[in-house]
Amino acid sequence: MIRKLLREPVLHFLLIGVAIFVAYGALAPATPDASRIVVSQAVVDGMVREFRARWQRTPGDAEIAGLVESYVRDEILYREGVALGLERDDAVIKRRVRQKLEVIAEEQIARDPPTDAELAAYLAANLGRFTRPGTVTFEQVLFAQAATFAEVEVARAAAERGADPMRLGRSSLLPARVDEVPLDLVARDFGSGFASELARLPANIWAGPVRSGLGLHLVRVAALTPPAVPALADVRSKVAREWENERRVASLAQSYRKLRDRYEVVIEATQLASAAAR
Repeated sequence: MIRKLLREPVLHFLLIGVAIFVAYGALAPATPDASRIVVSQAVVDGMVREFRARWQRTPGDAEIAGLVESYVRDEILYREGVALGLERDDAVIKRRVRQKLEVIAEEQIARDPPTDAELAAYLAANLGRFTRPGTVTFEQVLFAQAATFAEVEVARAAAERGADPMRLGRSSLLPARVDEVPLDLVARDFGSGFASELARLPANIWAGPVRSGLGLHLVRVAALTPPAVPALADVRSKVAREWENERRVASLAQSYRKLRDRYEVVIEATQLASAAAR
């Protein structure tokens, strides 16, 4: 019976499998002990630096021991949580890991400073972001929205004859004179139509009515400076900052596309379209 059993091929395969398993256990490199926590000198030095930066002093021996014990406690609880799978499907943990990965990707971006030629080309391609807005100096007299053009014309004629503009129109909290204010701020406070009209008015002549969201205005433009494209030397730091930020964003997007191509994404949600429509 035993001789017959020893001749069975199945037994031979089982014995070979056991031998391979034993050999692998003896020869394979040992995995790190999950119950062993090593607090290296580099870790302690990092905790001391963080303590100094926060409290502006060097920690004492008891405080360092407390920092080490806190580190050990965090490590133990983290490992136990991972062993239980508590890190899975946690949005906060995923977000933090994503941020770390993005930092690593950013550090891999070439940090060579841009040349003047690169900055000049970037400035030329993005003039709207660096062009200085025009400025305007003007006086204004406010009338109600319901005022007629005839009322404004009477006031205009009086102002041209030398009447005090402060005695014309209606009282308001608006300044009677605005000096060298950028046109984009005029558009913010009075409306884009008002700002555009100011840019077309002749200088040093009472004109109007010019309508805004506040009412009708009698206006005299004293000075107008058109928008200007700055020289690269005047805005170099700003252009370099924008150029670097755009390169960083583009590099992160490229890195993600490469990673994305390595994954097959299967969307099993049948209600995706209807959910998006709600």
